[in-house]
Amino acid sequence: MRKRLQNRIAESNLTLPLMALYAIGVWLLAGLATQQWWGPLACFAATVYLMVELSNSNALLRVRSRMVSASFMALSCTACSLFGSLSGGIAQLCFVAALIILFHTYQDKQSPGWTYYAFLCLGLGTTVFVQLLYFVPVVWLLMATQLQSLSWRSWIASLMGLCTPYWFGSLWFIYQQDFTPLIAHFTQIAQPFDNNYQEHLLSLTVGQTLAFVLTMVLALTGMLHFWYRSFEDKIRVRLLYGFFATLCLLSALLLLAQPQHYDVLMRFVVATASPFIAHYFTLTHTRLSNIVFCVSVVLVLLLTAFNLLTMTIAILSPLNSTWSGLLTF
Repeated sequence: MRKRLQNRIAESNLTLPLMALYAIGVWLLAGLATQQWWGPLACFAATVYLMVELSNSNALLRVRSRMVSASFMALSCTACSLFGSLSGGIAQLCFVAALIILFHTYQDKQSPGWTYYAFLCLGLGTTVFVQLLYFVPVVWLLMATQLQSLSWRSWIASLMGLCTPYWFGSLWFIYQQDFTPLIAHFTQIAQPFDNNYQEHLLSLTVGQTLAFVLTMVLALTGMLHFWYRSFEDKIRVRLLYGFFATLCLLSALLLLAQPQHYDVLMRFVVATASPFIAHYFTLTHTRLSNIVFCVSVVLVLLLTAFNLLTMTIAILSPLNSTWSGLLTF
């Protein structure tokens, strides 16, 4: 079968290192050194490594390719306005780590250990983004339907994993004799929507909106192609992609319902959309898919440049105002 440009790039050994250099360049242009974003960068690098492991350990692609992690980096760079959020980076890292561990429980209802550690990661994620608890009932459902690993033992293990970070954290609150921060942390769950929805929605920049739209268009394209050609993949891989699809759509719906949490939910969308995008571009060989690939690359580059320019203008605007004030004085 003839290999097109998209296939040569997807299967090249240079794709991952070149994408890593590209991502570092975007981070530097976004203000890595001046803003001291070393913590978020460390979370990003760790998440990229986990995306590589996620793809390799579960054979998400039928050929040797690093396209899953490359797609993840490319889409993350389009949303470069998220780079400065340390809590978002930690939440995304915990989210991806939980998926890797959870996939070890496939068709194993006697795996409370793996389940505990997976939900421990989710529990750690909730300490910086408590809305991650919205995903827990869905993950239980997916464990029962997609992974076929839910049992009473694994369910109890999941509860223990979720509670572990708070068991240790409660010692500090007991010492301080003040549970107010903990109560305020969990009350955010009871207030999923507020009266400022339109204000939060309008607060999203054009670049953020375009990054979400581009990611979802590519993700839905990949999903449709995957389900159309799913008979070519193993049953286990189909079930794992069903897991990704559910979490991707859930993250997108939550983002639309709670745009004030764009910084974190967009990261979940990118992480769960990347396997579908990689699958589509790696395993298709048509002229149309090659055109879509080339257009997507151009759009990603243009959108990344646009968001970098927007960030630069936002940083320079206060400086210009300060100089104007000094000159006026």
